[in-house]
Amino acid sequence: MNKKEIDPSQLGEKIVKVLKTIFDPEIPVDIYELGLIYDVFVNEDFDVKISMTLTSPNCPVAESLPAEVEEKVKSVQGVSSAIVEMTFEPPWTQELMSDEAKLELGLL
Repeated sequence: MNKKEIDPSQLGEKIVKVLKTIFDPEIPVDIYELGLIYDVFVNEDFDVKISMTLTSPNCPVAESLPAEVEEKVKSVQGVSSAIVEMTFEPPWTQELMSDEAKLELGLL
């Protein structure tokens, strides 16, 4: 597929699908529904920047999870490059979880 035929918003949807395949090892919910992904930005050159957090700064996957996110996003057809930016502002809270995640965890 030619990059000229790809719409950045459609690419964003594909990226979200991939993010929903990545799970926090301690919580049986994907990182997107958990609210760990703060922003997915795709520019006109199909470079992707993802702003994400962890459930806590001391999370045991603090090193491996961002790398996994970056690698999986880079594998999406049409993505030129991917960068994951970690942030702890604002800190993650259960309020950031989707209703689906809260239901899965028995919080609803």
